[in-house]
Amino acid sequence: MGTQTPATKAPSRLTRNRARLAHKARYALAHPGRVPAHLRRAARDAWLRAKYRDDHIGYYRAVMASDTARSPEAAVGGRPSYERWLAIGRMQFDYLLGHGLRPEDRMLEIGCGNLRAGRLFIDHLEPGHYHGIDISPHILLEARRTVVRHGLQHKLPHLTLVDDLTFDFLPEGHFTVVHAHSVFSHSPLDVIDQCLEHIGRILAPGGFFDFTFDRTEGREHDVLREDFYYRTETLTDLAASHGLTARFMEDWERLPHGQSKIRVTLPAPDRTASGRTEPERSPA
Repeated sequence: MGTQTPATKAPSRLTRNRARLAHKARYALAHPGRVPAHLRRAARDAWLRAKYRDDHIGYYRAVMASDTARSPEAAVGGRPSYERWLAIGRMQFDYLLGHGLRPEDRMLEIGCGNLRAGRLFIDHLEPGHYHGIDISPHILLEARRTVVRHGLQHKLPHLTLVDDLTFDFLPEGHFTVVHAHSVFSHSPLDVIDQCLEHIGRILAPGGFFDFTFDRTEGREHDVLREDFYYRTETLTDLAASHGLTARFMEDWERLPHGQSKIRVTLPAPDRTASGRTEPERSPA
């Protein structure tokens, strides 16, 4: 599979089980001011889980509607300031730029949100070369406002509402770069499996799919069915089951963000469908 050994983080962070009652009690004692917000979130999520039951997309769409009404920036990043929203978007952009993102690339951003990073991708890419998708109509309205606020209308970005990750409306072999930040960290394994099952169809030869996830080296778990923690090998093995190559991106670990990153590629030929050789990108 070509999986690299993950860089070492603090063991307590990677072995912590946030779903355990003991962890919740310790956290509450250390952060008493956050307890009321957590209880409100737990009550909301219990009601939404009862309403949507086995429909995770519908459930999380309702979560996003609730969070976006409170703060579009918080909806895509927890509890950030606007400055933090800007910084995380810049970090995503600079990382891909350092890995060879070119204006002529055709990019799909899964879970584009309110274009925290997308506004920078749109500005960098040629007109019509950015396609953002999201399950939340509320956050896509905020994305449209971001396009207007930053004067990006002439770049003709595509913003599309979806209710699954089959990509059945997108052309085969089209996207040279696919990007998903803080999507799989909120997704159960069946949603990730669906994405990896279908991503190869829309990837161009030589293209890649980067996604972040919340990593654990202990027991895999979730918190309130919103935050999911996976072992690296679970996701790389899942990619391999769909004929994809996955590797852990160690250089991402050095950046100031709590999630880890995996890059997925097809066993790609060295030429595109048009017959021209695909230029090499910067190494990871």
